Amino acid sequence: MAQKKLIRFAELNTFTNVLQFPEGMPGNWNSHFKNGHPIVLELACGKGEYALGLGRLHPRKNFIGVDIKGNRLWAGAKKASKEGLTNVSFLRVQIEQLHQYFAPGEAEELWITFPDPQLRFSKAKKRLTHPRFLRIYQQVLKPGGIIHLKTDSPALFRFTKEVAAMYGCTVLRATDDLYKETDLAAELKIKTYYESLDIAESNRIHYISFQLPAMLAPEEKDRELKEAIRYELD
Repeated sequence: MAQKKLIRFAELNTFTNVLQFPEGMPGNWNSHFKNGHPIVLELACGKGEYALGLGRLHPRKNFIGVDIKGNRLWAGAKKASKEGLTNVSFLRVQIEQLHQYFAPGEAEELWITFPDPQLRFSKAKKRLTHPRFLRIYQQVLKPGGIIHLKTDSPALFRFTKEVAAMYGCTVLRATDDLYKETDLAAELKIKTYYESLDIAESNRIHYISFQLPAMLAPEEKDRELKEAIRYELD
């Protein structure tokens, strides 16, 4: 397995649709894609199933899967190349560094699909919809840009709704049983490998989309959030 990873990492360095800790990218992503189409990010993308699915649906948008795990990015980049999806690329960086690689307002939307829900109370700050991440997203999203979360974790779904309410976000849609909805857009029907595993054993997919306020509350507000979720099981 270690040898296989080494081979993949070596090959990853040759992929033109993978950028690893690149320099000089803020404001230059349209040069990378060679067009001026809107940019959409999939965060913690893993093998990039969602970025690939969105890329197939929307050829006039550019999609970037973001993850730190090169072994997983290899799979998505390989498939994008094989299918000729020139509007799908991958960025290998930590999500905490996202604002170092995009100019303000350079991204139109963010998709967070089946992330680690970080269920322990002590790990709450690692949840990708925690305000410390929302402040990073606000630096790269255009005003009114949409954040999407799909998860099989009821706890992460409830947490995200709590955050949205406390921090003045505009919730566009929220459902705790997505596939029971009758008016699903094609984007919401895309399924990832982790979704098929149903790790939470909930038999339900939860979805929420929301927009950030013009100014997110400062970090002092996070203490209030911590108190609100204090009685989560740890």
